Amino acid sequence: MRTIAIIPMKHEGRQAYQLNFDNDNIVKELINSLPYVNWSATKKCFYAFNDEIIFKALYKQLRDLNLYVDYSQIQKNPVRPSMVAKTSNPLSLPQLSETTQKELARFARWMQEKRLAASTVNTYHAVTALFLQYLQLKQAANPDVLWLQRFNHDYILKGGHSISYQNQCINGIKKYFAFKNLEVESMNIERPRKEKRLPVVLSKEEIKKIFEAIHNLKHRALLSLIYSAGLRIGEALALRPQDIDRHRMLIHIKMAKGKKDRYTLLSANILQLLETYYRTYKPKIYLFEGQDGGPYSASSAQQVLKKAMRKASILKQGITLHSLRHSFATHLLEGGTDIRYIQSLLGHNSPNTTMIYTHVSEKSLKNIKNPFDDL
Repeated sequence: MRTIAIIPMKHEGRQAYQLNFDNDNIVKELINSLPYVNWSATKKCFYAFNDEIIFKALYKQLRDLNLYVDYSQIQKNPVRPSMVAKTSNPLSLPQLSETTQKELARFARWMQEKRLAASTVNTYHAVTALFLQYLQLKQAANPDVLWLQRFNHDYILKGGHSISYQNQCINGIKKYFAFKNLEVESMNIERPRKEKRLPVVLSKEEIKKIFEAIHNLKHRALLSLIYSAGLRIGEALALRPQDIDRHRMLIHIKMAKGKKDRYTLLSANILQLLETYYRTYKPKIYLFEGQDGGPYSASSAQQVLKKAMRKASILKQGITLHSLRHSFATHLLEGGTDIRYIQSLLGHNSPNTTMIYTHVSEKSLKNIKNPFDDL
């Protein structure tokens, strides 16, 4: 059994976990496939930011990959979770009983049967485990909305956890209530409002500089496709060659977010780039594949973008692969495309989601006359 060690570290000013293992290409590809793991070019290691949900999900995923997980360094050098306030959590939760652990396993299988995403199953499993530990601590016989409210106050609020974490807990525990056939809809469980932040958008000139800085054919084809079609990274990595419809100049996105299919644009220039890429790499199943087969990893794609930004001397903060999708939508809007078409291309359920791009459109803002100029 291959071993991987989880070691405390600091990265970008935040507490994190460093993943150490022998130089093994198989393990490297397995680690690359995990959604919570990133590659640090500066520290030359894989890492995940320190967070209770992430750690529990990460540990389970590593074990599911048949890796032995050595977390003894964390026990010796405990680090405070990044989403927890300066004060330590007021509760020390007990280990779950064997009976409860078996019930949690049944809950996870039930969610899998409901076809929830693997990351959602892991997250909901982790937060529900905390809730059941809390019930065990309080010697509560049955879970109900009152105990959820107490858990919210005693563990989440007093522990200084973030709004995002709080919402994840509520969503996961409500799903557990549904598994237990407890009434959910009538429960008056309010979720706190998340901060509404505008997406970070790159200009067309910055996009061009980024692509010019990428010399690897596969990397350029992948990032260019994400921007030109407004794709989520998961959608791009799930594409198969047959999803590229060169006759209708469309890309067929299958089973995307919300388990919906849709079509989006296929640029003539992108088609030419993809044909060159396909002849060179000859992918077997997925359009973009890793070295040992299977889909290319999202973390590797993110590192390609970061490296290209450094080469292009673009210093904007908060740029991710999703920023290419945001930029696609904003540039369409600035080019005069009706927002209803943009909504369809992006696969948004509600036009309200797409309307956020009106707030970041440079052209729209420039057309507003500043009243100060009339003084």
